[in-house]
Amino acid sequence: MALYLIGDVQGCDEALGRLLDEAGFSAGRDTLVLLGDLVNRGPASAAVVRRLMKLGSAARCLLGNHDLHLLAIAQGAQRPHRSDTLSCILDAPDRAQMLGWLRNQSLALLDSVAGQELLMVHAGVVPSWSAQQCIGFAHEVEQVLRGPQADAFLGQMYGNEPQRWDDRLQGPQRLRAIVNILTRIRFCAEDGTLEFATKEAAATAPAGFLPWFDWPQRRTANTTVAFGHWSTLGWLGRGNLLSLDTGCVWGGCLSAVRLTAGVVAGGPDRELVQVRCPQALRPTGWDTP
Repeated sequence: MALYLIGDVQGCDEALGRLLDEAGFSAGRDTLVLLGDLVNRGPASAAVVRRLMKLGSAARCLLGNHDLHLLAIAQGAQRPHRSDTLSCILDAPDRAQMLGWLRNQSLALLDSVAGQELLMVHAGVVPSWSAQQCIGFAHEVEQVLRGPQADAFLGQMYGNEPQRWDDRLQGPQRLRAIVNILTRIRFCAEDGTLEFATKEAAATAPAGFLPWFDWPQRRTANTTVAFGHWSTLGWLGRGNLLSLDTGCVWGGCLSAVRLTAGVVAGGPDRELVQVRCPQALRPTGWDTP
């Protein structure tokens, strides 16, 4: 029995199928966790969603910024971008089933592998959040997405403010801050202030900012954190950090890490599996909400 963590698929269903074959994944034995951005930019978002729906409890999926963008478009809360490739879902006869399934996915997951905590998010966390707090904050957004206030929330989800987390935040600002941290963070300041303009590699951090995972006082420093979102960072298997967005949709690889009953970080029980993706899109830099 193995746990597979998979980076941003973004509608690349053919590559996902090859990756699962290459990894030897078995739905009757193993579990998948996809780290968000299941859809958009690639050619077959609907096929990705249908594949994952068919896997039932063998597939657990996080919502990334592109997945939330799809839900916002579907509710009329946001206009499509020219680079979106979401019509295969929005115009599908099973649209309602696919969108309903997406609404019921998570924004963060916390598990244990070989006695070690494993936190799974799409983008990252601010230094002040513990793993347990991250799950609690994610649950606040999940409950709204699954309830009668979803339409109102999706209409208020976009924007860069507030740029710093505060436990006293309420209402739409609180939910927006949680979404921005979990699905958009790359760089932040020591006090958790987010920086959204820079999307390049970790070495390009603006003055006063670091990659979120490089702040030494980060409360999740002793937790293994798996994340995607940052294609210019690429694969990172550094200690207890697993970065798995390797730019599949831009002509890079689709990546998975197979974890078995050994240690989470390092050693023979953590195996990287990759397949090359044929897409060669030009990055546009868009990553809202």
